Amino acid sequence: MESLIRAAFEQRVVVVVMALCLTAFGINAMQRLSIDAFPDVTNVQVQVAAKVPGRSAEEVERFVTVPLEIAMTGLPGLIEMRSVNRNALSQIVLVFTDQTDVYFARQLVLERLIEAGDRLPDDVTPVLGPVSTGLGEVYQYTLERPDDGDRALSDTELTDRRTIQDWVVRPMLRSIPGVAEINSVGGHERQYQVLPDPDRLRHYGLTLTDIYTALALNNANSGGGILPRYDEQYLIRGVGLIEDVEDIRNIVLREVKGTPLFIRDVAEVRVDRAVRFGAVIKNGVTEAVGGIALMIRGGNAKEVVSRIQAKVKEINEQGMLPDDLRIVPFYDRTDLVDAAILTVVKVLLEGIALVIIVLVLFLGDIRSSLIVVATLIVTPLVTFMVMNHYGISANLMTLGGLAIAIGIMVDGSVVVVENAYRHLGEAKETGESRSQIVLRATTEVATPVLFGIGIICLVFLPLMT
Repeated sequence: MESLIRAAFEQRVVVVVMALCLTAFGINAMQRLSIDAFPDVTNVQVQVAAKVPGRSAEEVERFVTVPLEIAMTGLPGLIEMRSVNRNALSQIVLVFTDQTDVYFARQLVLERLIEAGDRLPDDVTPVLGPVSTGLGEVYQYTLERPDDGDRALSDTELTDRRTIQDWVVRPMLRSIPGVAEINSVGGHERQYQVLPDPDRLRHYGLTLTDIYTALALNNANSGGGILPRYDEQYLIRGVGLIEDVEDIRNIVLREVKGTPLFIRDVAEVRVDRAVRFGAVIKNGVTEAVGGIALMIRGGNAKEVVSRIQAKVKEINEQGMLPDDLRIVPFYDRTDLVDAAILTVVKVLLEGIALVIIVLVLFLGDIRSSLIVVATLIVTPLVTFMVMNHYGISANLMTLGGLAIAIGIMVDGSVVVVENAYRHLGEAKETGESRSQIVLRATTEVATPVLFGIGIICLVFLPLMT
């Protein structure tokens, strides 16, 4: 210990340069540090969802959830699996160990989903949930016109706005870096409906399966090769993709005595609204259509919200949405993040100021106090470097712990500086140089200070494991 301290004294310039370098790297790390209001303690999990139209909760569990759960058993790192079954919906949550990389876990789950495909009903396609967590909802908004106010929107308006949200706004916002998903909420989903007449079906000897098969077979384009003609080549293709309601009505089901039987002859075809299970109410008065932006797991909430705000501003200012619609936010994480960080920074600065005042009053020497204060500057910056390296965000808890640790940070420095200050006062007439006195004073208390700080670290060590 004494040789290490002596080497530091002999290479004072090197030590100062190293401290300045740590300060510079710390400032750089602080600028790149992920900022959020609260720490995200969500475990490593992958969500699987499957829509099962027309099935009850019991049937969903039997035909979808159980086969999927069987397929997921034995995944490396899997520690928990739970599921929820509702009418027409199956949800499975797979929890992995904290050491498992979330993207590796998703890859494993996706491979098992492919294997389980043969054991599921033909109309069921399970999908993975977004790479987000319960704290990922960072931005929420509605689609409004300037003259909306609190007036009640018609079903047509709700349907049109939901269509714009799904096909225009959602792709725009989902392309923003750091955004995992945009969930559409409210309004009515547009749906093309074919409503068969049972009496007509029975008259022509048809079933619902016949209509379903005809719709599937007549909603596709097909290629027919190439037709060379002189110096040109013509691409031959059959265009059968459905574009509107009239195309559906004109699909042929079968031939009856030389006359084609169309879907319009046995069913009503119309554009209507899908069955919904919820609504968004604005100000407790009227329905609205909007979306929720989910931040990618481990993202910087402040940066992601800033990008979303910039994109929303661009969309609104350039009038990218039809019908004079605008994106109107009613929640974003920025206010909460700023309030939390401002509170902690305020406490941190007040604590540093109080420490400086106490040091000046008790040590009675500004120079000695500034030496101690230097540790209050370098230590947090080095902490930011470690946090940035391990992906720990700056939030209410981490910065709060840093503020509480102010006294601990200066404890060792105060002991060393005060001991050196006392020795300098006692050795004014000995003729011994200041460097020798400071070296002797530092060596004298180095071991107790080291053990004191080590004991404090050992107390908190179980929290890190």
